[in-house]
Amino acid sequence: MQFQFYRFRCLGAALLLFPFAALAQQPTQPARPAQEPRSKPQTEKPETVAAAAPLTLAEAIRIGLENNYDIRVSRQDERIAENNVTRGNAGQLPVANGNFTRTFNVNNTRQVREQSAPVVINGGKANALNANVSGTWTIFDGLGMFIAYDRLKALDQSQRQLTRATIEETVTNITDAYYAVVREFGKIGSIEEALKIGQARIDLTQARVDVGASAKVEVLTARVDYNADRSILIQQQELLQRAKVNLNTLLGRAPRIDFSPADSIVVSRDLTRETVNQALLQSNPRLQQAKLNTQVATYDRRLVRASRFPQLGLTGGYGVNRNINNAFLINTANGSVLGSNTNRVFGPNYGVVASVPIFDGFNRSRLEQNARIAEEQSQLLLNQTQLQLEAEAEQAFAQYQNRLQLLELEETNILLARENVAIALERYRLGLLTPIVLREAQRTQLDAEVRLLDIRYQAKQAEIVLRRLSSGLVQAQ
Repeated sequence: MQFQFYRFRCLGAALLLFPFAALAQQPTQPARPAQEPRSKPQTEKPETVAAAAPLTLAEAIRIGLENNYDIRVSRQDERIAENNVTRGNAGQLPVANGNFTRTFNVNNTRQVREQSAPVVINGGKANALNANVSGTWTIFDGLGMFIAYDRLKALDQSQRQLTRATIEETVTNITDAYYAVVREFGKIGSIEEALKIGQARIDLTQARVDVGASAKVEVLTARVDYNADRSILIQQQELLQRAKVNLNTLLGRAPRIDFSPADSIVVSRDLTRETVNQALLQSNPRLQQAKLNTQVATYDRRLVRASRFPQLGLTGGYGVNRNINNAFLINTANGSVLGSNTNRVFGPNYGVVASVPIFDGFNRSRLEQNARIAEEQSQLLLNQTQLQLEAEAEQAFAQYQNRLQLLELEETNILLARENVAIALERYRLGLLTPIVLREAQRTQLDAEVRLLDIRYQAKQAEIVLRRLSSGLVQAQ
Protein backbone atom coordinates (compact mmCIF):
# COMPACT_ATOMS: atom_id res chain seq x y z
CA MET A 1 0.00 0.00 0.00
CA GLN A 2 2.80 2.41 0.82
CA PHE A 3 4.55 1.55 -2.44
CA GLN A 4 1.41 2.12 -4.45
CA PHE A 5 0.75 5.37 -2.62
CA TYR A 6 4.31 6.44 -3.39
CA ARG A 7 3.87 5.56 -7.07
CA PHE A 8 0.63 7.57 -7.17
CA ARG A 9 2.29 10.63 -5.65
CA CYS A 10 5.19 10.40 -8.14
CA LEU A 11 2.78 10.08 -11.07
CA GLY A 12 0.77 13.07 -9.83
CA ALA A 13 3.91 15.17 -9.48
CA ALA A 14 5.01 14.16 -12.97
CA LEU A 15 1.64 15.17 -14.41
CA LEU A 16 1.82 18.52 -12.66
CA LEU A 17 5.33 19.20 -13.91
CA PHE A 18 4.72 17.97 -17.48
CA PRO A 19 3.31 21.22 -18.93
CA PHE A 20 6.21 23.23 -17.56
CA ALA A 21 8.74 20.72 -18.88
CA ALA A 22 7.08 20.82 -22.30
CA LEU A 23 7.06 24.61 -22.32
CA ALA A 24 10.71 24.67 -21.33
CA GLN A 25 11.57 22.68 -24.46
CA GLN A 26 9.69 25.04 -26.83
CA PRO A 27 11.75 27.55 -28.88
CA THR A 28 11.47 30.95 -27.25
CA GLN A 29 11.98 33.27 -30.27
CA PRO A 30 8.87 32.46 -32.31
CA ALA A 31 6.69 31.64 -29.33
CA ARG A 32 6.21 35.07 -27.77
CA PRO A 33 6.03 38.14 -29.99
CA ALA A 34 7.85 41.16 -28.69
CA GLN A 35 4.78 43.33 -29.21
CA GLU A 36 1.16 43.04 -30.18
CA PRO A 37 0.48 42.47 -33.92
CA ARG A 38 -0.20 45.74 -35.69
CA SER A 39 -1.02 46.71 -39.27
CA LYS A 40 1.67 48.39 -41.27
CA PRO A 41 1.34 52.05 -42.29
CA GLN A 42 -0.44 52.52 -45.59
CA THR A 43 2.69 53.79 -47.35
CA GLU A 44 5.02 51.06 -46.07
CA LYS A 45 6.02 48.61 -48.78
CA PRO A 46 4.81 45.05 -48.17
CA GLU A 47 7.58 42.48 -47.85
CA THR A 48 6.28 40.37 -50.74
CA VAL A 49 6.11 43.30 -53.19
CA ALA A 50 9.18 44.25 -55.22
CA ALA A 51 10.74 47.64 -54.54
CA ALA A 52 9.79 50.38 -57.00
CA ALA A 53 10.11 54.13 -57.40
CA PRO A 54 7.69 56.09 -55.17
CA LEU A 55 4.81 57.95 -56.81
CA THR A 56 2.86 60.70 -55.05
CA LEU A 57 -0.72 61.59 -55.88
CA ALA A 58 0.31 65.08 -57.00
CA GLU A 59 2.89 63.62 -59.38
CA ALA A 60 0.35 61.15 -60.74
CA ILE A 61 -2.12 63.96 -61.41
CA ARG A 62 0.57 66.05 -63.10
CA ILE A 63 1.49 63.15 -65.40
CA GLY A 64 -2.17 62.47 -66.14
CA LEU A 65 -2.92 66.09 -67.04
CA GLU A 66 -0.01 66.06 -69.48
CA ASN A 67 -0.54 62.65 -71.07
CA ASN A 68 -4.19 61.65 -70.73
CA TYR A 69 -5.69 61.32 -74.21
CA ASP A 70 -9.19 62.50 -73.27
CA ILE A 71 -7.76 65.76 -71.94
CA ARG A 72 -5.48 66.23 -74.93
CA VAL A 73 -8.35 65.72 -77.39
CA SER A 74 -10.61 68.08 -75.43
CA ARG A 75 -7.91 70.75 -75.41
CA GLN A 76 -7.61 70.50 -79.19
CA ASP A 77 -11.38 71.00 -79.49
CA GLU A 78 -11.04 74.02 -77.21
CA ARG A 79 -8.38 75.52 -79.50
CA ILE A 80 -10.69 75.06 -82.50
CA ALA A 81 -13.58 76.74 -80.69
CA GLU A 82 -11.31 79.62 -79.66
CA ASN A 83 -10.07 80.09 -83.22
CA ASN A 84 -13.67 80.29 -84.44
CA VAL A 85 -14.45 83.36 -82.34
CA THR A 86 -13.72 86.07 -84.92
CA ARG A 87 -15.83 88.86 -86.33
CA GLY A 88 -15.00 87.67 -89.80
CA ASN A 89 -16.46 84.23 -89.03
CA ALA A 90 -19.60 86.01 -87.80
CA GLY A 91 -19.91 87.93 -91.09
CA GLN A 92 -19.14 91.40 -89.71
CA LEU A 93 -16.10 92.10 -91.92
CA PRO A 94 -15.96 92.68 -95.68
CA VAL A 95 -14.94 89.93 -98.05
CA ALA A 96 -12.54 90.68 -100.92
CA ASN A 97 -11.47 88.40 -103.76
CA GLY A 98 -8.94 88.82 -106.53
CA ASN A 99 -9.39 87.09 -109.89
CA PHE A 100 -6.98 86.71 -112.77
CA THR A 101 -7.64 85.04 -116.11
CA ARG A 102 -5.33 84.75 -119.15
CA THR A 103 -6.42 82.83 -122.24
CA PHE A 104 -4.79 82.14 -125.61
CA ASN A 105 -6.71 81.27 -128.76
CA VAL A 106 -5.75 79.95 -132.19
CA ASN A 107 -8.61 80.81 -134.59
CA ASN A 108 -9.31 79.60 -138.11
CA THR A 109 -11.46 82.22 -139.88
CA ARG A 110 -13.32 82.08 -143.21
CA GLN A 111 -15.20 85.26 -144.21
CA VAL A 112 -17.48 85.65 -147.28
CA ARG A 113 -18.66 89.13 -148.27
CA GLU A 114 -21.37 89.43 -151.02
CA GLN A 115 -19.86 88.32 -154.38
CA SER A 116 -16.27 88.63 -153.24
CA ALA A 117 -14.02 85.67 -152.91
CA PRO A 118 -13.85 84.11 -149.45
CA VAL A 119 -11.15 85.34 -147.12
CA VAL A 120 -9.57 82.44 -145.18
CA ILE A 121 -7.23 82.89 -142.24
CA ASN A 122 -5.74 79.79 -140.65
CA GLY A 123 -3.86 79.91 -137.35
CA GLY A 124 -4.91 83.37 -136.32
CA LYS A 125 -3.72 84.08 -132.81
CA ALA A 126 -5.60 85.99 -130.07
CA ASN A 127 -5.19 86.35 -126.33
CA ALA A 128 -7.23 87.87 -123.53
CA LEU A 129 -6.37 89.08 -120.02
CA ASN A 130 -8.96 89.67 -117.33
CA ALA A 131 -7.95 90.78 -113.81
CA ASN A 132 -10.16 92.28 -111.11
CA VAL A 133 -10.46 92.78 -107.40
CA SER A 134 -13.96 92.76 -105.94
CA GLY A 135 -15.31 93.14 -102.45
CA THR A 136 -18.62 92.94 -100.64
CA TRP A 137 -19.55 94.13 -97.18
CA THR A 138 -22.86 93.35 -95.52
CA ILE A 139 -23.85 96.34 -93.42
CA PHE A 140 -27.27 95.12 -92.29
CA ASP A 141 -28.74 91.62 -92.03
CA GLY A 142 -31.28 91.97 -89.24
CA LEU A 143 -28.45 92.05 -86.63
CA GLY A 144 -27.69 88.43 -87.52
CA MET A 145 -23.93 89.06 -87.66
CA PHE A 146 -23.89 90.30 -84.05
CA ILE A 147 -26.02 87.37 -82.90
CA ALA A 148 -23.64 85.00 -84.69
CA TYR A 149 -20.64 86.54 -82.93
CA ASP A 150 -22.28 86.11 -79.52
CA ARG A 151 -23.13 82.53 -80.46
CA LEU A 152 -19.49 81.78 -81.30
CA LYS A 153 -18.40 83.16 -77.92
CA ALA A 154 -20.98 80.99 -76.17
CA LEU A 155 -19.74 77.92 -78.04
CA ASP A 156 -16.18 78.76 -76.98
CA GLN A 157 -17.22 79.04 -73.34
CA SER A 158 -19.16 75.79 -73.62
CA GLN A 159 -16.10 73.98 -74.93
CA ARG A 160 -13.99 75.45 -72.14
CA GLN A 161 -16.45 74.08 -69.59
CA LEU A 162 -16.34 70.71 -71.33
CA THR A 163 -12.54 70.68 -71.13
CA ARG A 164 -12.73 71.66 -67.49
CA ALA A 165 -15.20 68.86 -66.81
CA THR A 166 -12.96 66.40 -68.64
CA ILE A 167 -9.99 67.49 -66.53
CA GLU A 168 -11.90 67.19 -63.27
CA GLU A 169 -13.35 63.80 -64.20
CA THR A 170 -9.91 62.58 -65.24
CA VAL A 171 -8.42 63.80 -61.97
CA THR A 172 -11.26 61.99 -60.20
CA ASN A 173 -10.45 58.75 -61.99
CA ILE A 174 -6.71 59.14 -61.34
CA THR A 175 -7.27 59.89 -57.66
CA ASP A 176 -9.63 56.96 -57.30
CA ALA A 177 -7.23 54.63 -59.09
CA TYR A 178 -4.30 55.86 -56.98
CA TYR A 179 -6.11 55.19 -53.71
CA ALA A 180 -7.17 51.80 -55.05
CA VAL A 181 -3.46 50.94 -55.31
CA VAL A 182 -2.95 52.16 -51.73
CA ARG A 183 -5.82 49.97 -50.58
CA GLU A 184 -4.41 46.87 -52.30
CA PHE A 185 -1.00 47.62 -50.75
CA GLY A 186 -2.63 47.75 -47.33
CA LYS A 187 -4.45 44.47 -47.88
CA ILE A 188 -1.20 42.74 -48.79
CA GLY A 189 0.36 44.10 -45.61
CA SER A 190 -2.57 42.77 -43.56
CA ILE A 191 -2.28 39.33 -45.15
CA GLU A 192 1.44 39.32 -44.42
CA GLU A 193 0.68 40.02 -40.76
CA ALA A 194 -1.79 37.12 -40.79
CA LEU A 195 0.92 34.88 -42.28
CA LYS A 196 3.29 35.82 -39.46
CA ILE A 197 0.66 34.79 -36.94
CA GLY A 198 0.08 31.59 -38.89
CA GLN A 199 3.81 30.84 -38.88
CA ALA A 200 3.96 31.44 -35.13
CA ARG A 201 1.07 29.01 -34.73
CA ILE A 202 2.92 26.39 -36.77
CA ASP A 203 6.08 26.82 -34.69
CA LEU A 204 4.21 26.57 -31.40
CA THR A 205 2.20 23.57 -32.54
CA GLN A 206 5.30 21.81 -33.86
CA ALA A 207 7.08 22.37 -30.54
CA ARG A 208 4.15 20.87 -28.67
CA VAL A 209 4.08 17.89 -31.03
CA ASP A 210 7.80 17.35 -30.46
CA VAL A 211 7.26 16.96 -26.71
CA GLY A 212 4.11 14.87 -27.16
CA ALA A 213 1.69 17.53 -25.96
CA SER A 214 -0.25 17.72 -29.26
CA ALA A 215 -1.12 15.49 -32.16
CA LYS A 216 0.47 15.82 -35.60
CA VAL A 217 -2.93 16.59 -37.09
CA GLU A 218 -2.83 20.01 -35.41
CA VAL A 219 0.42 20.86 -37.23
CA LEU A 220 -1.08 19.71 -40.52
CA THR A 221 -4.17 21.82 -39.89
CA ALA A 222 -2.01 24.83 -39.08
CA ARG A 223 -0.05 24.36 -42.32
CA VAL A 224 -3.26 24.01 -44.34
CA ASP A 225 -4.55 27.29 -42.88
CA TYR A 226 -1.17 28.93 -43.57
CA ASN A 227 -1.24 27.79 -47.21
CA ALA A 228 -4.81 29.09 -47.54
CA ASP A 229 -3.58 32.51 -46.42
CA ARG A 230 -0.70 32.31 -48.90
CA SER A 231 -3.22 31.60 -51.65
CA ILE A 232 -5.13 34.72 -50.63
CA LEU A 233 -1.86 36.67 -50.74
CA ILE A 234 -1.10 35.50 -54.29
CA GLN A 235 -4.57 36.52 -55.46
CA GLN A 236 -4.19 39.88 -53.73
CA GLN A 237 -0.90 40.49 -55.53
CA GLU A 238 -2.75 40.01 -58.83
CA LEU A 239 -5.34 42.59 -57.76
CA LEU A 240 -2.51 44.99 -56.91
CA GLN A 241 -0.99 44.53 -60.36
CA ARG A 242 -4.36 45.20 -62.00
CA ALA A 243 -4.75 48.39 -59.97
CA LYS A 244 -1.30 49.57 -61.06
CA VAL A 245 -2.03 48.85 -64.74
CA ASN A 246 -5.32 50.75 -64.47
CA LEU A 247 -3.57 53.79 -62.98
CA ASN A 248 -0.79 53.71 -65.60
CA THR A 249 -3.42 53.63 -68.36
CA LEU A 250 -5.12 56.72 -66.94
CA LEU A 251 -1.72 58.42 -66.76
CA GLY A 252 -1.15 57.71 -70.46
CA ARG A 253 2.04 55.72 -69.91
CA ALA A 254 3.21 52.14 -70.38
CA PRO A 255 1.17 49.66 -68.29
CA ARG A 256 4.31 47.79 -67.16
CA ILE A 257 5.83 50.76 -65.32
CA ASP A 258 6.14 49.81 -61.66
CA PHE A 259 5.78 52.19 -58.72
CA SER A 260 4.96 52.36 -55.04
CA PRO A 261 2.33 54.77 -53.67
CA ALA A 262 3.78 57.44 -51.40
CA ASP A 263 0.53 58.96 -50.07
CA SER A 264 -1.93 57.50 -47.58
CA ILE A 265 -5.72 57.57 -47.68
CA VAL A 266 -6.70 60.47 -45.44
CA VAL A 267 -10.43 61.20 -45.35
CA SER A 268 -11.54 64.79 -44.81
CA ARG A 269 -14.37 65.11 -42.30
CA ASP A 270 -15.40 68.75 -42.83
CA LEU A 271 -17.65 68.57 -45.93
CA THR A 272 -21.22 69.81 -45.49
CA ARG A 273 -24.27 69.35 -47.67
CA GLU A 274 -25.00 73.08 -47.94
CA THR A 275 -21.48 73.95 -49.07
CA VAL A 276 -21.44 71.21 -51.68
CA ASN A 277 -24.86 72.11 -53.12
CA GLN A 278 -24.04 75.81 -53.29
CA ALA A 279 -20.74 75.19 -55.06
CA LEU A 280 -22.44 72.72 -57.42
CA LEU A 281 -24.96 75.31 -58.60
CA GLN A 282 -22.31 77.99 -59.02
CA SER A 283 -19.29 76.16 -60.39
CA ASN A 284 -20.02 72.67 -61.68
CA PRO A 285 -18.70 72.60 -65.29
CA ARG A 286 -21.34 70.15 -66.55
CA LEU A 287 -24.09 72.39 -65.24
CA GLN A 288 -22.41 75.50 -66.63
CA GLN A 289 -22.06 73.82 -70.00
CA ALA A 290 -25.77 72.97 -70.01
CA LYS A 291 -26.59 76.62 -69.26
CA LEU A 292 -24.37 77.77 -72.13
CA ASN A 293 -26.08 75.28 -74.44
CA THR A 294 -29.42 76.97 -73.69
CA GLN A 295 -27.86 80.29 -74.70
CA VAL A 296 -26.62 78.76 -77.97
CA ALA A 297 -30.12 77.46 -78.68
CA THR A 298 -31.51 80.96 -78.09
CA TYR A 299 -28.96 82.45 -80.47
CA ASP A 300 -29.93 79.86 -83.11
CA ARG A 301 -33.57 80.91 -82.88
CA ARG A 302 -32.64 84.60 -83.12
CA LEU A 303 -30.49 83.91 -86.18
CA VAL A 304 -33.46 82.33 -87.97
CA ARG A 305 -35.60 85.30 -87.06
CA ALA A 306 -32.93 87.73 -88.31
CA SER A 307 -33.05 86.07 -91.75
CA ARG A 308 -36.57 87.49 -92.22
CA PHE A 309 -35.21 91.06 -92.41
CA PRO A 310 -33.86 92.70 -95.61
CA GLN A 311 -30.11 92.51 -96.20
CA LEU A 312 -28.13 95.50 -97.35
CA GLY A 313 -24.53 95.50 -98.50
CA LEU A 314 -21.90 97.44 -100.38
CA THR A 315 -19.98 96.14 -103.36
CA GLY A 316 -17.00 97.50 -105.20
CA GLY A 317 -13.91 96.56 -107.16
CA TYR A 318 -11.40 97.37 -109.81
CA GLY A 319 -10.90 95.47 -113.05
CA VAL A 320 -8.75 95.27 -116.15
CA ASN A 321 -9.92 93.56 -119.34
CA ARG A 322 -7.63 93.38 -122.39
CA ASN A 323 -8.16 91.50 -125.68
CA ILE A 324 -5.56 91.21 -128.47
CA ASN A 325 -6.48 89.71 -131.86
CA ASN A 326 -3.63 89.37 -134.35
CA ALA A 327 -5.94 88.11 -137.15
CA PHE A 328 -8.59 90.78 -137.15
CA LEU A 329 -10.42 91.41 -140.42
CA ILE A 330 -11.14 95.02 -141.29
CA ASN A 331 -13.86 95.59 -143.90
CA THR A 332 -13.09 98.33 -146.43
CA ALA A 333 -14.60 99.43 -149.76
CA ASN A 334 -11.99 97.39 -151.57
CA GLY A 335 -12.56 94.26 -149.44
CA SER A 336 -11.36 92.81 -146.15
CA VAL A 337 -7.94 93.72 -144.88
CA LEU A 338 -6.06 91.65 -142.26
CA GLY A 339 -4.81 93.57 -139.21
CA SER A 340 -4.40 93.53 -135.46
CA ASN A 341 -6.90 94.71 -132.86
CA THR A 342 -6.26 95.56 -129.19
CA ASN A 343 -9.14 96.32 -126.85
CA ARG A 344 -8.56 97.29 -123.18
CA VAL A 345 -11.11 98.27 -120.55
CA PHE A 346 -10.18 99.15 -116.95
CA GLY A 347 -11.52 101.12 -114.00
CA PRO A 348 -13.33 100.87 -110.68
CA ASN A 349 -16.88 99.76 -110.01
CA TYR A 350 -19.07 100.18 -106.96
CA GLY A 351 -22.66 99.87 -105.93
CA VAL A 352 -25.24 98.78 -103.39
CA VAL A 353 -26.65 95.28 -103.04
CA ALA A 354 -30.02 94.77 -101.40
CA SER A 355 -32.19 91.70 -101.04
CA VAL A 356 -35.62 91.34 -99.47
CA PRO A 357 -36.98 87.88 -98.58
CA ILE A 358 -40.55 87.63 -99.89
CA PHE A 359 -41.53 83.96 -100.02
CA ASP A 360 -39.49 80.77 -99.59
CA GLY A 361 -42.16 78.13 -99.24
CA PHE A 362 -42.62 78.77 -95.50
CA ASN A 363 -39.16 77.35 -94.80
CA ARG A 364 -38.20 80.18 -92.46
CA SER A 365 -41.33 79.58 -90.41
CA ARG A 366 -40.45 75.90 -90.20
CA LEU A 367 -36.87 76.66 -89.17
CA GLU A 368 -38.02 79.12 -86.52
CA GLN A 369 -40.46 76.59 -85.07
CA ASN A 370 -37.72 73.96 -84.92
CA ALA A 371 -35.39 76.47 -83.26
CA ARG A 372 -38.01 77.18 -80.59
CA ILE A 373 -38.39 73.46 -79.96
CA ALA A 374 -34.62 73.08 -79.69
CA GLU A 375 -34.55 75.99 -77.23
CA GLU A 376 -37.17 74.31 -75.04
CA GLN A 377 -35.32 71.04 -75.33
CA SER A 378 -32.08 72.63 -74.14
CA GLN A 379 -33.92 73.99 -71.09
CA LEU A 380 -35.24 70.50 -70.35
CA LEU A 381 -31.72 69.09 -70.63
CA LEU A 382 -30.49 71.80 -68.26
CA ASN A 383 -33.13 70.86 -65.69
CA GLN A 384 -32.33 67.19 -66.14
CA THR A 385 -28.60 67.80 -65.71
CA GLN A 386 -29.15 69.82 -62.55
CA LEU A 387 -31.45 67.14 -61.11
CA GLN A 388 -28.96 64.37 -61.90
CA LEU A 389 -26.07 66.27 -60.34
CA GLU A 390 -28.07 67.07 -57.22
CA ALA A 391 -29.13 63.43 -56.92
CA GLU A 392 -25.53 62.28 -57.35
CA ALA A 393 -24.42 64.75 -54.70
CA GLU A 394 -27.12 63.57 -52.30
CA GLN A 395 -26.16 59.93 -52.80
CA ALA A 396 -22.47 60.70 -52.38
CA PHE A 397 -23.10 62.73 -49.24
CA ALA A 398 -25.21 59.93 -47.73
CA GLN A 399 -22.39 57.47 -48.48
CA TYR A 400 -19.87 59.96 -47.11
CA GLN A 401 -21.69 60.32 -43.78
CA ASN A 402 -22.31 56.58 -43.50
CA ARG A 403 -18.69 55.68 -44.23
CA LEU A 404 -17.42 58.22 -41.71
CA GLN A 405 -19.48 56.52 -39.03
CA LEU A 406 -18.32 53.08 -40.14
CA LEU A 407 -14.75 54.32 -40.32
CA GLU A 408 -14.85 55.50 -36.73
CA LEU A 409 -16.34 52.17 -35.67
CA GLU A 410 -13.80 50.07 -37.58
CA GLU A 411 -10.86 52.11 -36.33
CA THR A 412 -11.95 51.22 -32.80
CA ASN A 413 -12.77 47.65 -33.75
CA ILE A 414 -9.35 46.98 -35.29
CA LEU A 415 -7.67 47.79 -31.98
CA LEU A 416 -9.87 45.20 -30.28
CA ALA A 417 -9.13 42.64 -32.98
CA ARG A 418 -5.38 43.13 -32.67
CA GLU A 419 -5.50 42.85 -28.89
CA ASN A 420 -7.68 39.76 -29.20
CA VAL A 421 -5.13 38.07 -31.48
CA ALA A 422 -2.26 38.95 -29.18
CA ILE A 423 -4.08 37.44 -26.20
CA ALA A 424 -5.18 34.39 -28.19
CA LEU A 425 -1.64 33.73 -29.40
CA GLU A 426 -0.28 33.97 -25.87
CA ARG A 427 -2.99 31.66 -24.50
CA TYR A 428 -2.30 29.21 -27.31
CA ARG A 429 1.38 29.27 -26.40
CA LEU A 430 0.44 28.38 -22.84
CA GLY A 431 -1.81 25.56 -24.02
CA LEU A 432 -4.99 27.27 -22.85
CA LEU A 433 -6.59 27.76 -26.28
CA THR A 434 -7.58 25.43 -29.08
CA PRO A 435 -6.24 25.90 -32.65
CA ILE A 436 -9.78 26.55 -33.91
CA VAL A 437 -10.24 29.51 -31.59
CA LEU A 438 -6.82 30.91 -32.54
CA ARG A 439 -7.62 30.55 -36.22
CA GLU A 440 -10.95 32.30 -35.69
CA ALA A 441 -9.23 35.18 -33.91
CA GLN A 442 -6.69 35.39 -36.74
CA ARG A 443 -9.42 35.47 -39.39
CA THR A 444 -11.36 38.06 -37.38
CA GLN A 445 -8.36 40.38 -37.36
CA LEU A 446 -7.72 39.92 -41.09
CA ASP A 447 -11.39 40.59 -41.86
CA ALA A 448 -11.31 43.68 -39.68
CA GLU A 449 -8.15 44.93 -41.45
CA VAL A 450 -9.68 44.42 -44.89
CA ARG A 451 -12.98 45.95 -43.80
CA LEU A 452 -11.19 49.02 -42.45
CA LEU A 453 -9.25 49.47 -45.71
CA ASP A 454 -12.41 49.10 -47.81
CA ILE A 455 -14.43 51.53 -45.71
CA ARG A 456 -11.62 54.09 -45.67
CA TYR A 457 -11.36 53.78 -49.46
CA GLN A 458 -15.14 54.08 -49.90
CA ALA A 459 -15.24 57.14 -47.66
CA LYS A 460 -12.49 58.71 -49.77
CA GLN A 461 -14.42 57.83 -52.93
CA ALA A 462 -17.48 59.66 -51.62
CA GLU A 463 -15.33 62.66 -50.68
CA ILE A 464 -13.77 62.70 -54.16
CA VAL A 465 -17.21 62.66 -55.81
CA LEU A 466 -18.41 65.52 -53.63
CA ARG A 467 -15.34 67.59 -54.44
CA ARG A 468 -15.75 66.89 -58.16
CA LEU A 469 -19.41 67.89 -58.12
CA SER A 470 -18.56 71.09 -56.27
CA SER A 471 -15.70 71.74 -58.73
CA GLY A 472 -13.12 71.74 -55.95
CA LEU A 473 -11.18 68.57 -56.66
CA VAL A 474 -8.46 70.12 -58.82
CA GLN A 475 -7.97 73.00 -56.40
CA ALA A 476 -7.86 70.57 -53.46
CA GLN A 477 -5.19 68.49 -55.15
